[in-house]
Amino acid sequence: MKTVGPATGSAAPVRLTGYARGGGCACKIPPGELEAMVAGLLPPPSPGQTLGPGQTSGPGQDPGPGQTPGDDEDRLLVGLDDGDDAAVVRTGDGTAVLSTADFFTPVVDDARDWGRIAAANALSDVYAMGGRPLVGLNLLGWPRDVLPAELAGEVLAGALDVARAAGCLVGGGHSIDSPEPLYGMAVTGLVDPDRLLRNDAGRPGVPLTLTKPLGVGILNNRHKRTGEVFAHAVAVMAALNDKASAAALEAGAVCATDVTGFGLLGHLHKLARASGVTAVVDAAAVPVLDGARESLRAGYVSGGTRRNLDWVRPHLDAGRAGEDQLQLLADAQTSGGLLVAGEIPGHPVIGELVPAVAGTTLVIR
Repeated sequence: MKTVGPATGSAAPVRLTGYARGGGCACKIPPGELEAMVAGLLPPPSPGQTLGPGQTSGPGQDPGPGQTPGDDEDRLLVGLDDGDDAAVVRTGDGTAVLSTADFFTPVVDDARDWGRIAAANALSDVYAMGGRPLVGLNLLGWPRDVLPAELAGEVLAGALDVARAAGCLVGGGHSIDSPEPLYGMAVTGLVDPDRLLRNDAGRPGVPLTLTKPLGVGILNNRHKRTGEVFAHAVAVMAALNDKASAAALEAGAVCATDVTGFGLLGHLHKLARASGVTAVVDAAAVPVLDGARESLRAGYVSGGTRRNLDWVRPHLDAGRAGEDQLQLLADAQTSGGLLVAGEIPGHPVIGELVPAVAGTTLVIR
């Protein structure tokens, strides 16, 4: 177990995680509720259109509310259909624009570290689709009568550090007075539309690679409840996914997503459903952070993790995996790694995609 004292750089010794009900991507709206919420926003399928497993719309669909027939819907390469990591719009000059936004309540107590983690998490959506970030806008909610403005400045400074490391400009943003501290970024990037990484492009026979270890959700939950600081978890969350994205493209991958609040099982379920395949996970091959298993056995499991597992359970063949193992695989990550359909040098292969098994998107072996 790696524990260290409080990180330096905070403007005041304030436990930020104590000012929020949840923390990090574990505070996401549960995936099932979210899908029901946006279902009415999706356009209906064209007459006679046959949809694949889990598909709700697709190319050739009728224009939805506010859309006009013609080229406009063709320009939107990725939208709401399969819950991918970012929207992608073709510009007409051989490139496409990526647009995404992500924000959450404090995942750690150190303000600058929270800013670094939140920025890396928001930028990850661009990398997960094979793009490069151009500019980010700060999204800040701050309880100004409760927490000092200097702490908010530390959050913004930490985010700026990570954005600069990514070669991404930061051009202002928006702030509100809110009951809980919130921070994140809206990010715009560019991508080659012919080299796009999508969550609906998985095919049978392709290995699955995970580029960061699991367990940050469990350790973050322990940090929130005890104040223990896990420097190795902070380092993993603050690390960019830029090199992993470049390696995936170099390897010829066309399918990927990142692993965040819905856990490995949740994001893999979405990928397998969108692609019309079943994903087989070799649980023993999945990398896990030091101290995560012990913390799980001690009961440091977030409500978000339990909701993730409940959501995928109807589609899951758990094999001999116990409840602890399943909770680890469903652990709500913050700024997790890329999950790539393809073999990426230097990162573990954790399973493979196989032909669809009726009613099952996930198999644990």
